[in-house]
Amino acid sequence: MSDFHHALKIVDELCIGCSKCMNICPTHAIRVRNGKARLMDNRCIDCGECYRICPVSAIIIEQDDFSRIFPFKYRVALVPAVFFAQFPSKYSIGRITQALLELGFTHVFEIENGARLIRQETRKLLAENRDEKPLISTFCPAIVRLVQVKFPALVHHLMLLKPPLDAAAIWFRHHLEQQGASREETGIFYVTQCAAKIAAIKSPAEGEASPISGVINMDEIYNKVSVKLQAAEEDHAQANDKQVTMPGSADVLWSLTTGESSQIPGKRMAIDGVHNVTNFLEKLEQEEHPAFDFLELRACDESCAGGVLTTENRFLTAERMRSRARKCAADESQKQPSAMLYFDHEILPLLTIAEIKPRSMMKLDEDMGEALRKMKMIRQILQMLPMVDCGACGSPGCQALAEDIVQGRAMMENCIFIQRRYEQKGMLKPEVSAEIVKKIWGANKIDNENK
Repeated sequence: MSDFHHALKIVDELCIGCSKCMNICPTHAIRVRNGKARLMDNRCIDCGECYRICPVSAIIIEQDDFSRIFPFKYRVALVPAVFFAQFPSKYSIGRITQALLELGFTHVFEIENGARLIRQETRKLLAENRDEKPLISTFCPAIVRLVQVKFPALVHHLMLLKPPLDAAAIWFRHHLEQQGASREETGIFYVTQCAAKIAAIKSPAEGEASPISGVINMDEIYNKVSVKLQAAEEDHAQANDKQVTMPGSADVLWSLTTGESSQIPGKRMAIDGVHNVTNFLEKLEQEEHPAFDFLELRACDESCAGGVLTTENRFLTAERMRSRARKCAADESQKQPSAMLYFDHEILPLLTIAEIKPRSMMKLDEDMGEALRKMKMIRQILQMLPMVDCGACGSPGCQALAEDIVQGRAMMENCIFIQRRYEQKGMLKPEVSAEIVKKIWGANKIDNENK
């Protein structure tokens, strides 16, 4: 299999090798070598925990340059409800939409308009797949990759259904084609709050091409829209929400914690926060749990309201979305039917995804015999290591160091406890130990500390 695409990038020039990112990563995808953080591509799930914690902003999230929208005749901004909730309530959906159009988009479409179709198909899958319970939502791409790399035995529980993002993109592209727009002249750009969604668009877990042309980070668009709103208060006064295709009141909440599971029948559970999800999946893998029909698992606290590229406080964002949903519910009787009610028969077959393959980070070798030999070596090495998980070796713990040694990525002498033991027995000179430490944490850092 090809490597995962990653939206998270480490800028060597800025990295100080503090190891904060290494210690917080839920899949142990980061090591420190020569004083810099290093990413292990096939372990990273782009959850963004390292991005949040980096004290010097040495971890960045890629995006497509905003100028990429302009070669297209039809320039569609796919916007999540979370984006609208970044702004104070004095700015209506219509006014924010008008600002996006002024930036250069020709159409703005809210992602949650696709939730109705996904809800409908999820209920069908639950009724049909009685033997594969619980079904795990594939809404959050970081969770999909977490299951692939850390819990491969649970991959068959992943629901083979695209998220509302893809449903909205497919529907709107089809909508424009019905109006005469060709596929080549239509660009659909996702305004994202999430590194994992960028990675999923660039290399989907199921290997299919994404219906989305590009991604633009939410924090950048937020700044551009804010400037428009603040600079032209009078010009926006006439913009109103009736010009915008609005999702239903329940669908507005789809990207919040419980927003999806609350609309699904049966016994279900919603968990947010990647470390909370990891702890739960460990129990699920060991069958230490009650029986569930459906699991809504999200990598970020408060789900998408807590995305790493959001600007507003996640709790305030979530409350604005709930307030909007309540207002929508009150107005629902007078609301016109959603545009997403049309083309179902053409869109629904495109919402199923291919089988998602396990990509276990614990796979030691392609050859079974060699893998068993390495597993035995890991157990032997662990008996020699102190099991204090101090991270001074440049690996996130003793288990990770043992795996790195077996895979040729580290040496026993990387462990400072082993170094002292070897020095006491005359098996290692102190100056050699110092050189080993420099190779992990960088010569400049060690030399500066000695001055």
